[in-house]
Amino acid sequence: MVYAVDFDGTLCVNAFPEIGAPRHEIINFVKGRRRDGDKIILWTCRSGWALESAIRWCMRHGLEFDAVNDNLAENIASFNNNSRKVSADFYIDDRNLSLEV
Repeated sequence: MVYAVDFDGTLCVNAFPEIGAPRHEIINFVKGRRRDGDKIILWTCRSGWALESAIRWCMRHGLEFDAVNDNLAENIASFNNNSRKVSADFYIDDRNLSLEV
């Protein structure tokens, strides 16, 4: 399975452009999915220095991604196209989940 995971408000409490407190339940879920062989895409509106800060923060929290704001290489090859829409089986975002922390 492929999971596209938002950053602000999902992996951490929303404090943009700063980075809020970690949401350990979501972080642990994502790490578990990857450990079980699922693919993880960091799916965020951040760009430039803000994106780089988010990626470093994720690395410090043990999160690894198969893609960042992009489709997986195998999907690009399969469709011979890299659409602007990130393709995933599940989208984890504070706008579509009730995150109680």
